[in-house]
Amino acid sequence: MRQTILRGLIVVAALGAALALGGCTGTDGSTSGTTTTTNASATGIWGGTDSVTGLTVIGYVNSAGDAVFMRADGAQFAGPTQVSGESVVAAVVGYADFGSQFSDGSTYGLGTLEGSVTTAGTMTLTLSFTTNNGTALSGSWSLGFNSISNSGSSLGAVTASYTDANGVAAISINAAGVMTGQDGNGCVLNGSINVSDSTYDVYQVAFTFESCTGNYAVLNGVQFMGLAVLDSTNSPAQLTISVAGASATSKYALVLNLLVS
Repeated sequence: MRQTILRGLIVVAALGAALALGGCTGTDGSTSGTTTTTNASATGIWGGTDSVTGLTVIGYVNSAGDAVFMRADGAQFAGPTQVSGESVVAAVVGYADFGSQFSDGSTYGLGTLEGSVTTAGTMTLTLSFTTNNGTALSGSWSLGFNSISNSGSSLGAVTASYTDANGVAAISINAAGVMTGQDGNGCVLNGSINVSDSTYDVYQVAFTFESCTGNYAVLNGVQFMGLAVLDSTNSPAQLTISVAGASATSKYALVLNLLVS
C-alpha cells in the first residue's frame, strides 16, 4: 500500500485447512505386489513468471501445505495444497490488492491451481479462477525453488524492531513471537508469529488491526492469517508477510514488507 503499514509496506514481489505433504505407500492392484509412491514436496519459497499476464509470481508453501502466491499486481491466491507423486493441486481464494479491484470491479473470487512439482526444483501451475462478479481469469506459472527456503526458521531470528521503507510504521516482535505495532494511519497491530517447521524459512502469522481510520477503518477487527518469510541475505534483513482475512461483508489481503530497523 502506499504511505502506511497498509500501503507503504506492500511488496509484490493461507488460508484454509492444511493438507500434509509426505510419502505414501499404495498397492498397484495386481498380484505382483505393492508399489511405493513417494510424494514430492512443495514446501519452500518459489518465484517465477505468469506467461498469461507477464507478471512475476512469488509463492510461499509451508510443510503443512498452506500456500500463498503473490502476483506483481498485488493479487494473492491462497489455500491448501495437496501433492500426489509430482502432481500438485490447490483450491484457492483470490484477492485483489487492498484498495484495488480485478478488471470487472470485484475484489475476490475462487479458483484452483493444478500442475506439477519437484522437490526443491521446479513448480508449474495452471490457474483457473472466477471472480465474485463471474469473470473467468487464467494463469500459467513457471516457478523455481529459492535456496533461502532452506535457511530455517526460529523466533530468535525474527525477534527485532521493524519499520517500512518510508520509516512511517513501527512493528516489534519479541522473543515469544508477540507482534505489536502502529502506522501513520493510526492502525494498531496486535498478533503473533510462529514457527511451524524450523527446517524451512516459512513462518505462520496472525494479527488484527484496531483504531484504523479513513479508508482503512474497514480493517478494524478483521482477523488476518497467513505466511511470512525472513530474507537475511538482504541488508537490512527483510520480513515479508502475506495475510488475508474477512469481515461480515468482504474479504481482504495484504502484503507487508518490513525491514529490521
